[in-house]
Amino acid sequence: MNYNNTYDRGTNAFSGVSFFTGVMTRVYAWMTAALLVTAGAAVAVAHSPAMLSIIYGNSAVPMVLIIGELALVFGLSMGINKLSPTVAAAMFILYSLVNGVTLSSIFFAYDIGTIYTAFAAAALTFGGMSLVGYTTKKDLSGFGGLLFMGLIGIIIASLVNMFWHNGVLDSIITYIGVFMFVGLTAYDTQRIKEMSAQAEYSGDANAAGKVAIMGALALYLDFINLFLYLLRLLSRNRD
Repeated sequence: MNYNNTYDRGTNAFSGVSFFTGVMTRVYAWMTAALLVTAGAAVAVAHSPAMLSIIYGNSAVPMVLIIGELALVFGLSMGINKLSPTVAAAMFILYSLVNGVTLSSIFFAYDIGTIYTAFAAAALTFGGMSLVGYTTKKDLSGFGGLLFMGLIGIIIASLVNMFWHNGVLDSIITYIGVFMFVGLTAYDTQRIKEMSAQAEYSGDANAAGKVAIMGALALYLDFINLFLYLLRLLSRNRD
């Protein structure tokens, strides 16, 4: 590996740091930027009567926003090999903006103290587990299938409980959701390390940028979901 080469878009090289360190720095930078966009959008909408009227005054608008989010995520994930890093980055930031608009609803569902506590807990937990994934020598790939099946399970259970409204099932989903995204944070961090190594050996001039965006998207989704499940858990414990 090349450990002697700041990143140059034309040459796909880093100066003074390793390729791996450069990619991981960009992953966390893009993730942080996306979280700031999401938080800014959520707060802005929550404090704008005009925006609230537009979004929640028509039941079709939230559904359109959700569909738009899904389209952006799937489009980015499925089309990353055909997209330039610039277009991929624009789609990621647009997704984080739309997600912030939809998440504005948490300010009306939960008290501000619970939101702050959940965010702090999510940040500390995420940071710790990402560090584990970054530094551990243990191969976490074996957990990938298990975590994916668990994720599918809680999605199905959540859909069922939308109609059943069972409090016990909701509690189970919430606890499992927290543990799922704690595990996914470590798993995805290690997977991004592997993607970085593959990108370096591929020689693709756009590989570093694509890995940075896809890695940032994965960790962003882990953080947001961990935050939301912790928010539900803390709110339930305060009732």
